[in-house]
Order: sequence, then C-alpha cells, then structure tokens
Amino acid sequence: MTHSEISHHRLVSQLLYKTANLSPPQIVHHFGAMQAQDYAMAKWAIGSRCDAAEKEIEEEINSGKIIRTHILRPTWHFVSPDDIYWMLDVSAPQVKRFTASAAKKYGFDSKKLDQLNNSIEKLLSGNNHLTRDEIMQELGIKKTSKEDFLSAAIMMNAELDGLVCNGRMKGRQITYALLEERVKKPKIKLTKEEALNKLAKRYFESHGPATVLDFSWWSGFPPTTCKKAVDAIMLQLESAEIENQIYYFVNQSIDTSNLKKSIYFLPAFDEILISYKTREASILPENHSKTFTNNGIFKPIIIENGKVIGTWKRTIKKDHAKVETAFFDETESSKKQILFEGIKSFENYLETKIIIE
Repeated sequence: MTHSEISHHRLVSQLLYKTANLSPPQIVHHFGAMQAQDYAMAKWAIGSRCDAAEKEIEEEINSGKIIRTHILRPTWHFVSPDDIYWMLDVSAPQVKRFTASAAKKYGFDSKKLDQLNNSIEKLLSGNNHLTRDEIMQELGIKKTSKEDFLSAAIMMNAELDGLVCNGRMKGRQITYALLEERVKKPKIKLTKEEALNKLAKRYFESHGPATVLDFSWWSGFPPTTCKKAVDAIMLQLESAEIENQIYYFVNQSIDTSNLKKSIYFLPAFDEILISYKTREASILPENHSKTFTNNGIFKPIIIENGKVIGTWKRTIKKDHAKVETAFFDETESSKKQILFEGIKSFENYLETKIIIE
C-alpha cells in the first residue's frame, strides 16, 4: 500500500465515496465523533456524505438525533445518542483537566463548579433550552471578554459531567439542554477498557488506514493507551506498513480504482484532514500553510483523487451563495469547469443557486 492508496481508502472509510444512502444520524454514528466547533461547516461535513439538505440536518440536531457537545479533545463534536454516555465516561476525565485549569484562574474550584451545575440543572429542567448568555445572566456572571472564557469553562464542565448538551437552535444562537432530557441513560455501563477498545474499533472503521499516533491525536489519549486498545482489537483489523509506519484499517471490499475521478468541496475542520496526526497521504507538505495554521485553524478544502488541491470559501447571499476558490497550482479554465462539478452537491445541500468566482 502507498500513500496514494491510503488517501483513496480513506475516501471509502470516511463515507465520501458513497456506497449506501445513509441518514445524517447514521453518518455521525459511523464516525463516533465528528469535530464540530464551526457549526455551519460541521453540518456540511455531514451533508457532503449524504443527500440531506442543510435544513434536514439542522432538524436532526434540534430533535436530539444528533448531539453536539464537548467530548474527546476539548472542542465541540457531533456524536450519536447511542454513544454519548459511554464516550463521556471514558473521555471526560482527561478533558476536564483543561476546563478545571481554566476555571481555576477565575477562582472556581471543583466544589464551586458542582454548585453551578446544580443551578444550571434547575434552570434547564423541564426542557427549558437556554443560550449560554441567558444561563450566565441567571447565574449572575456578567458578560465581559474576560468572563466569556469563564462561561465557556463552566458550560464545558457541565457538558463533560454529562449534565448538558446542545438544545434547539434559537434563531442563530446555540442553546443548552439537559442531556438526560434528550437522551436516556443506558442501563449497562462499559468498563474503561471496553470503551477504549470500542473507540479504537470505531476510529479505524471510519478513518482507516491510520496509525496509532493518528488515533492518539484524534482521541486525545496517550499513545501507550491507544496501542493497548489497538492490540486488544488486532484480530478485527487489517494492517499495512509504509516507511516503517503501520497503518490499521477495517477490511474494505471496494475497488479503489473507481475513485480516481472523485472531486469534493469539503468544509473547514473536516475529518478527512483534522483527524490525523500526520497528513502526508492527503496533502503535500508545501501546501500545509495554505490549508491550516499552526494554531489549528483549518480552511475548507477541495479534494481531487484523494488529494487536497486547493481551498474555497462561501458567502451566503439573499438569493444565492458565492463560492471563491484558490487552487495551489495554476489551473486551466477547462480543468476548473470539471472541478466545479464537485460543488453541485453543496448547491443541493443549500437549496440555493451557487455562483463561483
């Protein structure tokens, strides 16, 4: 297997090469967790892998069939209701170290955070979905640039404690709801080892071929912990070695030669790039700085034949959406017209006309 073959296999495992018509909740369940801090782009991460329009995906999120919360690394993720509790059980303790440290700077220790959780529970009880600003106002925490970091730490702590998750959107504002009012707690709890093994299996099913270090980066767990989980599920995985690196994946019965004409306009922070520690299979090193910054800001990308060939951005207008492209290499107009075929799915997703500049 070569890096080029890896990039094609990932198109399959990441559901970009569609072999079945999956629903938005099924796509999220397949991934385990999909990075979702840029809400508009995160919805398109789902939409690019199915035929659902944006408003359909929004409804799945509003109804609680897709949960958006902080989990794994300290950032927003989409996660399935079927996975939310066991995933929180295994990942929350490590992520809470970040929130605890942030809150402590403002004089909020674990005891004070627990007291705030009690207050938040009372505020949201009875399917009362409130924005963060509304919650902070009720808690008597004023909104300033300084306190905004505190409010983020407070709500993230409540998410990681399994108290809250996203509620219904209030216009364009994100709200919080009680998790147990959206998703019932399961009767059976997994052990930490069982949960880690399940997380590893889900990762290599949805992201493979990938390395142990890739899994460590995505999950937030140390490489030694991830290696133990991989060893535990080794019989369920295939592997290939490239340049002294072992890549693991779940067997795929897809002929990857059919993927050569694939073109995708993918969102910022898409799993196809952000979920790997090293990204040489998908993008040339000289194009890294054009695609993502050192502090982790990722641009929307254009992929051809499994490789990132440029970036794009969209601007939503009243009766259309404007898309601007920036290709890494000089591209002929005739070639661009072929590449722009890949934007049609985005046009169907937005249900509006797209003008390309």
